[in-house]
Amino acid sequence: MNPAHATTDHVFTVPLDHAAPDGATLRVFARELVDPARAGEELPWLLFLQGGPGGKSPRPTGTSPGWLAHALKTHRVLLLDQRGTGRSTPLTARAAARFRDPAQLAAHLGHFRADSIVADAELIRRALSPDRPWETLGQSYGGFLTLTYLSRAPEGLRACYVAGGLPGLASTADEVYARTFPRVRDRGHAFYARYPDDAGRLRRIADLLATRDVRLPDGDRLTVRRLRALGLVLGMGDGFERLHWLLDEALDDDGELTDTFRYQVMALTGFTDNPLYAVLQETLYGQGAGPTAWAADRAHAALPAFAEDADPLLLTGEMVYPWMFRDVRGLRPFTEAAELLARRADWPPLYDPARLAANTVPVAAVVYHDDMYVDAGLSLDTARTLGAARVWVTNEWEHDGLAASGDRVLARLMDLAAGRA
Repeated sequence: MNPAHATTDHVFTVPLDHAAPDGATLRVFARELVDPARAGEELPWLLFLQGGPGGKSPRPTGTSPGWLAHALKTHRVLLLDQRGTGRSTPLTARAAARFRDPAQLAAHLGHFRADSIVADAELIRRALSPDRPWETLGQSYGGFLTLTYLSRAPEGLRACYVAGGLPGLASTADEVYARTFPRVRDRGHAFYARYPDDAGRLRRIADLLATRDVRLPDGDRLTVRRLRALGLVLGMGDGFERLHWLLDEALDDDGELTDTFRYQVMALTGFTDNPLYAVLQETLYGQGAGPTAWAADRAHAALPAFAEDADPLLLTGEMVYPWMFRDVRGLRPFTEAAELLARRADWPPLYDPARLAANTVPVAAVVYHDDMYVDAGLSLDTARTLGAARVWVTNEWEHDGLAASGDRVLARLMDLAAGRA
């Protein structure tokens, strides 16, 4: 029986700073997938840009997810581990701890934003497909990368597909969180409406944590604020159920937290596999408009509904807060550098609005109407100013529609880009 895909691993050496190509370098890894029956053909390339920041590309298994199976019918797919993730010189807690000077680490981290990732992608494209532009599929943050790619190197692109990831081109972190906190609040209330008993269960757990020193398996203290970070899952299609069944096994017959619950909370909130998600989250919105200055933390503090003594207890979504770098073992080596990044005011812009308005590369994007993470209003504002863009708005899926829909989302995006829909 033939495997679902033939794979080839590629490793590239790229400059840490593309403006100083003779300086320090990084290793960037990418995995090529192709239908074994078409491995000898000259197929167009599709570069997959993973969500995040800080997320590595998916690892293929024996059967392909729907979107990948659809792509492999016509394309050679490249799964890129963005710099700092997976096998691309991973910037883990251990790697960060090797930096003795927080300012040096902060400067190093400044080279892990979208502009550097796009420069890596272009270097890789010129190595693999020097005479032809390629197509891209950007999931979530991958859509942010796509807009940077179109701003900086559109000549490398033949068509772009974006799933839940059109950013506001000039949106500050404050504007983003002013729009997304109400969505997090509404998702929390919707969760309690579906599972009413979980409101009381979460309150009992929070009361226990407020009066007891409860430790996770790695030694971190489980606090109420870390408990509330479980709200990260609520924006996914299966998020309500994942959280409900986690809470279902949270307490034993004596009212103590179970080992199963503590282990899963550690895994879901520990950033062990993706510390850059927390470290770089607000830098996405740093574009020369002053420091981000922990915008999510400031927004959260101004919302009474999110107070720890509010009823019901609301979870806090994907937002990142300064306390995480003190409380979470996997983030502590980044603490002082993260503070310096929050104060940085000279972030270079990631998008070129004039170039995007004049864009001629076909762009097909799906905007999820109820997206908890990427505000649909900002996405549609961007779509109206983006040349050659066709946008599909739907409430059929949450933020993970690309994976949850089988092949339907990617198939529709490809049809839109080609003018078939």
